[in-house]
Amino acid sequence: MAKSALTGTRIRERRTSLGLKQADLARAAGISAAYLNLIEHNRRRVSDALIERISRAMGVDPLALSEGADNALFDGLREAVAAVEAEGAGPFSAPDLERIEEFVGRFPGWAGLLASRQTRLSSLERVLEGYAERMAQDPFLATSLHEVLSALTGLRSSAAILVETEDIEPKWQARFLATIQSESLRLSSAAEALVGYLDEMEESETSLSSPQEQLEAWLEARDWHFPEIEAGAKDLAALISGVPELASSAARSLALAHLERVARDARALPLDQITRGLAELGADPGALAQAFGVSIGVVLRRLATLPPGLAGLAPLGLVMCDGSGSLTFRRAAPGFALPRFGGACPLWPLYEALSQPMHPIRALVDVAGRVPQRFVTYAICETRAVGFDGPVLREAMMLILPAPDDTIAAPARAIGASCRICPRAQCPGRREPSIVALG
Repeated sequence: MAKSALTGTRIRERRTSLGLKQADLARAAGISAAYLNLIEHNRRRVSDALIERISRAMGVDPLALSEGADNALFDGLREAVAAVEAEGAGPFSAPDLERIEEFVGRFPGWAGLLASRQTRLSSLERVLEGYAERMAQDPFLATSLHEVLSALTGLRSSAAILVETEDIEPKWQARFLATIQSESLRLSSAAEALVGYLDEMEESETSLSSPQEQLEAWLEARDWHFPEIEAGAKDLAALISGVPELASSAARSLALAHLERVARDARALPLDQITRGLAELGADPGALAQAFGVSIGVVLRRLATLPPGLAGLAPLGLVMCDGSGSLTFRRAAPGFALPRFGGACPLWPLYEALSQPMHPIRALVDVAGRVPQRFVTYAICETRAVGFDGPVLREAMMLILPAPDDTIAAPARAIGASCRICPRAQCPGRREPSIVALG
């Protein structure tokens, strides 16, 4: 497939015309939002396989991204039809869809109007979902809203005293007026910061300000694999020297710690051994751990750092959290949504493993969405004691693989990424109503 240096620009133009957020498209394509940001700014080359995944996620022809075919109008109309049918109100048939080109040719103005309205509607839905998830999970927004409410409370109390007290002394009157002035300035500053942050959320969809996001972007660029470590490299610091994705010292510290762990795991389970094990046993973490005398955690992490496509291994994901439940590592699997702020579905096997240290958990899960997808997950929680008098630290991890074909009829648990944007109405673990269509 022919690709030019402007493939990333075309991806961004098509994504914008469809009203998709970078985070949503990246999740559907199985890459991080930070890495998609680099692609869209033509800072990373795009493989044929990734072009296929991105085009499939957007529902467009791959040639539209690689060669710039101009069919955005048809795509907009098809998206409008799909959206209406998903709500159960679509009176459209296959022949109707086949006549889209005829409709565009006879009524180009109406076609353009419908496509633009659908683009606008999709964009507003994404903004609403993003705001809702942020408001539920983002600590900055929680702090800002608390500041606004606190300032409003101070203003209301001071104003009520002035209004309800007729014979207030001049010095106290002056104090309350000064309080009203200071609280007004505080409210103005808090509201200005909050509005600015909300505007930034819409205009700057992805930034690499978070050290963890910088680390994820770098790992994505490396396909999560380090052949230098497999070959026995000792100078791990050289691997992160001058890396543009690792823009902060905190990100470089996280990257170095990650490389040190990868090196330890590679020494415990060398590449030739795990390659042979995959060929003989398949991607069964329990069987691999038993065969090579290593912990299940080592196997899970090794599987997530292998070369793409090794021994027919399907695209996978890995998520890890500490004892508090905060996510410390995220490698997304195609079609499997991973939260950013830790508001994960309470039915995840990851958190079940966290509550049952050293007890391996295998589970089939159906991820919520207009087109539900099934995965098999392997989770375990490992513990580490810090001396005799220190705390016992916990770390849970979960490997995510596409479910085998022979599990289609098997029962599976339903999960989602966040209650606010999960369409499952009858989930027993729901904490709050969803803002999307319930089904």
